[in-house]
Amino acid sequence: MYPRLRYNLFLLMIIFAMGLSACASVLGKPATATPTLPTQTPVPPTPTPPPLAATVNGEWITEEEFKAEVDRYRAAQQTLGKDVSTDNAAQVVLDDLIAQVLLAQAARADGFEVTEADLSSRLETLASDVGGTDALASWQSAHGYTDKMFRSALKRAAEAAWMRDKIITAVPGTAEQVHAQQILLYNEAAARSVADQLNAGAKFADLAALYDPNTGGELGWFPRGYLLESELEEAAFSLEPGQHSDVIATEVGYHILLVVERDPQHPLSPDAYLVLQEKALGDWLAQKRNDSDIVLAP
Repeated sequence: MYPRLRYNLFLLMIIFAMGLSACASVLGKPATATPTLPTQTPVPPTPTPPPLAATVNGEWITEEEFKAEVDRYRAAQQTLGKDVSTDNAAQVVLDDLIAQVLLAQAARADGFEVTEADLSSRLETLASDVGGTDALASWQSAHGYTDKMFRSALKRAAEAAWMRDKIITAVPGTAEQVHAQQILLYNEAAARSVADQLNAGAKFADLAALYDPNTGGELGWFPRGYLLESELEEAAFSLEPGQHSDVIATEVGYHILLVVERDPQHPLSPDAYLVLQEKALGDWLAQKRNDSDIVLAP
């Protein structure tokens, strides 16, 4: 699945104020006048950041909220019967939070931003859904949120989700695909024997049905980037309809592929479409991380 972003850490915005210099305008210069020196409004000091887990292009991921999110993640995993170590949970959560910030930043750069009015409206809806303002406040407290932290998390969530949806909906519904069948064996010698039979004129369908009576080795239509075994995908897209491959070794076993059909623009199945959306999002995040200034706490 594409990354399941929970959007739970606090975003602090750094605001700089500029001091304005007031200059006296001299229309005349009487002999007895005492020169008036310009006064300058003091510049407020740059805010001192709290302890940070990371910064992403200057935006803070605070240590306080990072640790709270790690606790929430571990608790959620424990309800599923999984005991995740603190170190593993920290890595998962940090990667997730960095992805959230990158997506939210891109959304704002693209003109989408959640305002305070938007946040208030969303919080009113949430409160109504859970039984009122007091019930929402109790839920926040039980899950380690202050009101300010929760508002920030909600803002980031909405902005990141908007950008995520923009990326994945840009994936077209058709792609170059092949329709293939396979013969899968778990012994190399047996696979070589089948390959020899095919090369001698045996029918692929007959042998495929022999080794896989249920499906006849049917793989269906698939695009590039869909198969887990890259060796199979590379072989499939190198063949023309009616051609079969040599023996291909993978971690699963020993495969022989037959390409039945090819189509330069075949409609994607729902599963293939989801896989390509996940890949598009993953590729976008990998590129964005590479291009961004990300500083992790020591």
